[in-house]
Amino acid sequence: MPTSAMTKKMRLEANEKGPSSFCEKLIAHVNRKDWWHVPPRDSSAYSKRGKFLASSFREAEFWGRPLDDPQRVTILRPLIGDEETIERMLFGQRVSDEDMSMEERWALDAKIKKAALAKDYDSIVLMSSKGFAEFKAAGKLPRSIELNILSANK
Repeated sequence: MPTSAMTKKMRLEANEKGPSSFCEKLIAHVNRKDWWHVPPRDSSAYSKRGKFLASSFREAEFWGRPLDDPQRVTILRPLIGDEETIERMLFGQRVSDEDMSMEERWALDAKIKKAALAKDYDSIVLMSSKGFAEFKAAGKLPRSIELNILSANK
């Protein structure tokens, strides 16, 4: 169980760039927000890829029918970024492309989860490239965020 000093240190290290207060602001936002989840067809998906949540019901509908009630989460040490930044931080290079099949994407999501857990992250906060640039520069929180809770059981 982390002490409060350890927790504070983990929050300060949450992002490779940008003031730590931006990261703390984002973590507080994520922890107090309602999140929408679409249960996967594969019951083992949580253990393979984590639990994906969307910042709005409408965004979650892209993946199917969201649950009727939003969910709350608690994160301490997120990996924060856009797709390219997250992949570069975990693998040292961009590994995805727009032409990936769903099966390839799910396999990559599993690799991302494994690599992020190995680096002691508990979640991944994904933003658009533009949203992440504004977050790094000024701490502006984007309206659209995708969240992956890595240690989720269900």
